[in-house]
Amino acid sequence: MSAPSPATPLLTTPLNALHIELGAKMVPFAGYSMPVQYPAGLMAEHNHTRSAAGLFDVSHMGQLRLVGADAAAAFETLMPVDVIGLGVGKQRYGLLLNDDGGIIDDLMFFNRGKDIFVIVNGACKVGDIAHIIERIGSRCEVIPMPERGLLALQGPKAAAVLSRLLPGVEKLVFMTGGEFNWNGADLFITRSGYTGEDGFEISVHESRTDEFARALLKQEEVKPIGLGARNSLRLEAGLCLYGNDIDTTTTPPEAVLNWAIQKVRRTGGERAGGFPGATRILSQIDQPGSLAQKRVGLIAKERIPVREPAELQNAAGEKIGHITSGLLSPTLNQPVALGYVKPEYAANGTELFAIVRGKQVPMVVSATPFVPTNYFRG
Repeated sequence: MSAPSPATPLLTTPLNALHIELGAKMVPFAGYSMPVQYPAGLMAEHNHTRSAAGLFDVSHMGQLRLVGADAAAAFETLMPVDVIGLGVGKQRYGLLLNDDGGIIDDLMFFNRGKDIFVIVNGACKVGDIAHIIERIGSRCEVIPMPERGLLALQGPKAAAVLSRLLPGVEKLVFMTGGEFNWNGADLFITRSGYTGEDGFEISVHESRTDEFARALLKQEEVKPIGLGARNSLRLEAGLCLYGNDIDTTTTPPEAVLNWAIQKVRRTGGERAGGFPGATRILSQIDQPGSLAQKRVGLIAKERIPVREPAELQNAAGEKIGHITSGLLSPTLNQPVALGYVKPEYAANGTELFAIVRGKQVPMVVSATPFVPTNYFRG
């Protein structure tokens, strides 16, 4: 018998030394060694982000540039969203699709005028970049940016903190961004994030990421936040986590992401269709009764945490869906979840039952976000 091959070593971000210095509990995530929490713990980190400002290391995510006169038109062929019509200085949420209309990844893209700046999920970035190059690499330059670190500063005091280091950044509004300079370091910053709070995502060269993170942590309002609170914050905001709530087996209409598909790409629109899986997806939008499942928000009526992949049943004990994300909400002190159900059970107020250790836990279909968002729109 041959010896087992050694495990692939985990990658580290530019903040690895800082995480260890701060006493973080490190775990494998998307091929990286990442902080799941710091000594204060998940609850404290979550609550601090909701009340002040939390600093997240998201350098494991993929950053890339699309360059060339045809870049916007080319990128639009991969997604059901309006890329061509996105104004300079603005950001949009996008969905990379396979030929069946399943979601390869969700992403953010920004029109910088000179290029389209794209951020993709860390666990998907290798496949995403290969897919983009294969599909549109002949029409534009696809330039990965592995030399860039990525930080997120989130919370109601994020703007006040960041403007001390970068005067003028407070003028940005939600889903806009710009280029800034800090002590000779070139930063690209968008006012966006995944917590439901006001916040910023900061792209900075890996050689200056640690230095800039330490400058932020010197501000009394800022504390480091790990993956655990990142998950609980995004779930309270009703935001999908790729790999849990959306994947290649789900389409945008099933995931209730029609809001991300602009009219210009829908049936009757100026540039309708022309993206992978367009026939299936446009049919699902035009005929919602054809959907086999829909994503819903759920709040438990008992204080029993409901986690994925718990089965969902109706009152007769028949399986009608499953949980994709779930936990005890630190803000609401109630269990909340996202899941998929048969469409006839998707109306708000519908009572369902999650199966936890063989017991039926009553849950109510509820609107999301579970906690109101506080994005700064000017």
